Amino acid sequence: MTAAAGQGLDARLVVTHAPFRLDITLTAAPGDVLALLGPNGAGKTTALRALAGLTALTDGHLHLDGTALERTPPEARPVGVVFQDYLLFPHLTALDNVAFGPRCQGASKAEARAEAAVWLERMGLTEHAGAKPRRLSGGQAQRVALARALATRPRLLLLDEPLAALDARTRLEVRAQLRRHLAEFEAVAVLVTHDPLDAMVLADRLVVVEHGRIVQEGTPADIARHPRTDYIAQLVGLNLYRGRAEGHTVHLDAGPALTTTEVLSGPVYVAFPPSAVTLFRDRPTGSSARNLWRCEVAGLETHGDQIRADLTGELPVAADLTTVAAAELDLHPGAPVWATVKAAQTHAYPA
Repeated sequence: MTAAAGQGLDARLVVTHAPFRLDITLTAAPGDVLALLGPNGAGKTTALRALAGLTALTDGHLHLDGTALERTPPEARPVGVVFQDYLLFPHLTALDNVAFGPRCQGASKAEARAEAAVWLERMGLTEHAGAKPRRLSGGQAQRVALARALATRPRLLLLDEPLAALDARTRLEVRAQLRRHLAEFEAVAVLVTHDPLDAMVLADRLVVVEHGRIVQEGTPADIARHPRTDYIAQLVGLNLYRGRAEGHTVHLDAGPALTTTEVLSGPVYVAFPPSAVTLFRDRPTGSSARNLWRCEVAGLETHGDQIRADLTGELPVAADLTTVAAAELDLHPGAPVWATVKAAQTHAYPA
């Protein structure tokens, strides 16, 4: 989405707590949902706290709809926050939790409760209006927290791991509901998560942060197809290598050459999914795969309904195979194998 001049979020967040330094630039138009992804300690939560005003900027700027907020205290910012553990007031009902924001903004008790009732209805929680947090399920508490944040009509909505506290079954349902509510939100939303599925489903654009810096940003589809760091490749489930291309051949920086379908020249990345790797105990004869390496099984683990084999040797690689195939190959740590990947199943792109 393209923002009108001065609309949406325009921020350079610099926070220094030696030896760590966060320095990232974030821009988003009204209606955009931005997801911050990264490993633990990357700076995601620091960025969220800086946007909320809970952590002061060391340098940079924070503009929202053209207004500078760097020196604005947290309670005066048009910002709503949904914390990881929701932080609902335990002594207040769901209705009064949601009414708290409008009351703080000067609404009368009756006005605030009326506004809260509208938000609870939108969240499908009308029948739980009189329940206190301890009587709510995890999914219901998450929706009350979201309603409380939205009831103040913020111009920036911050969500800190909003689904992390939910069990797998509830998470699926609440993720779908949250996607619908975010699609209706007319201002900027920033989501912090370590879960790639949450990010892919909920966000319009991903910003990947490592060591306090942005290492890649783009649409979910672009990030998934063109990972640029090992962390991102692992996040989206791909084997990733860097090398130098000469036509269909890529000479890896650390490892053998790979044959690809793309014709490229210069520094490139090559990626392929673990499911593209075929394993043999003996060197295959007559295989059509152009890429063949001798490896050794370093480890095996269950990965969904398959077995993920971690291989070392000529090329460190992850391979997925069925439990039946793993048993037939008699795979175990230390077992020698041959790994093949067809050129058509690789994807090369400029580094």
